[in-house]
Amino acid sequence: MTATSNKSRDQAESIFSRTRTQSMSLNRIISEQDAVSQAREAKTARLRELRLEREAEDMAAAAALAGVPKGVGPKRAGRR
Repeated sequence: MTATSNKSRDQAESIFSRTRTQSMSLNRIISEQDAVSQAREAKTARLRELRLEREAEDMAAAAALAGVPKGVGPKRAGRR
């Protein structure tokens, strides 16, 4: 009976060990995916801020040019 008990215990420990290893691997994969996702979100937010700043500058420049009469604008090289 002891041999049967030891065999069952060994099988149970083996199954538990495999399950624990799979769980640890899954947790590692999930945390790597989370890190990649967070990095992507941070980069997207940074790029969005830069784009919005650039668009605001472009709109301000266009508004400034729209308010200036044609003959008063910046001088162009080569024209007199």
